[in-house]
Amino acid sequence: MLIGLGVVINYVLRFSAIEKPNLLPVLEVLGVVGLILIVLEAALDLHLVKEKVGLIIKSFLVALIGFGATAYLSALALNYVMGIELLNALLYTIPLSILSSAIILPSIDDLDEDRREFMIYESTFSDIIGIVGFYSVLTLVGSSSSEGVYEDVFGDLILTIIFSVILSYILIYVFQNIKGNVKLFLLISILLLLYAVGKMFHLSSLIIILIFGIILNNYKVFFKGGLLKLLKIERVEAVLDDMKVITAETAFVVRTFFFIIFGWSVYLGSLLSFKVIGIGVLILTIIYLVRVIVLFLFNGKDIIPQLFLAPRGLITILLFFAIPEELSAGKEFQGVLLFVILASCLIMTRSLISYKKKLEQIRISEEEDLLNEDFETTPLEENINEN
Repeated sequence: MLIGLGVVINYVLRFSAIEKPNLLPVLEVLGVVGLILIVLEAALDLHLVKEKVGLIIKSFLVALIGFGATAYLSALALNYVMGIELLNALLYTIPLSILSSAIILPSIDDLDEDRREFMIYESTFSDIIGIVGFYSVLTLVGSSSSEGVYEDVFGDLILTIIFSVILSYILIYVFQNIKGNVKLFLLISILLLLYAVGKMFHLSSLIIILIFGIILNNYKVFFKGGLLKLLKIERVEAVLDDMKVITAETAFVVRTFFFIIFGWSVYLGSLLSFKVIGIGVLILTIIYLVRVIVLFLFNGKDIIPQLFLAPRGLITILLFFAIPEELSAGKEFQGVLLFVILASCLIMTRSLISYKKKLEQIRISEEEDLLNEDFETTPLEENINEN
């Protein structure tokens, strides 16, 4: 609906002969802020508890294998159909291989608890794996030698993790002691600053955000023994609760404007191309074929409606616009992007509506069975009472 609103505004301005301003720079800024908030929001949803270890491992493996297989097979398809070099093709297929937690999380309230938790973890892991994978491949494409690749992609990873853990401990300790009312946006500002500094020093900036969110949300796991005595539990809990609210609200605002501006910038005429539709259908086929195999391996036959809950959305768009112009496959691929996003979201919508109708039928059937049982037992009870 938001993309549609952006498209409507675009065509209204076009037919009104009003000069349309260039909002792509705004889109880039919203993209960076959106990435940070999505990773932080995802990290604040991850609970590291013993009871969930099996679910966490299973959802992580499903997200990792599904993402990797979809991205690679789709890249092979683009390499064959469009003649794009395999590594460059991965830059286009990785965004299309990521589940959109921004769309999934608000849409699964009607699922039972097990399915809902699985989808929350899977979509969260898919976001994180996809973002890290995309920027790793982007570094690989920009490197001139294999030695530079290993140095850029893997050499700084351990340093980033160590730096992130130490920094997270410091930030949590400092912010629990701030007594002023305005501190949450200050914290987000510091995270934005750390993201920028990490980029300057070629560190994996999103890992800094991810680790901070995980440690904050699971502080009892990471602060043990003497370290736990340094914390004021009530204040940390207050910071955590407020952080979840402010992150969710801010991410909602960013998502809203981002989708509208994206709709503003797309060209609907690209969807009229048979080549665009053909490539889009091919990628969608790969997405759902890989998904049905992976879900069947880990969940058995119980894969409905999870199979169709694979929308592409905000992160797909964000990463697509992060591809450098010199590696661009042309505006034609923007039509493929729009086709896959809209089709996958419509498929998810249809699946959830069907699932909800099925639940409603089951509920009605159970109520009828209960009424029948009451009707059958009532005469017997009356005879017993008479005797």
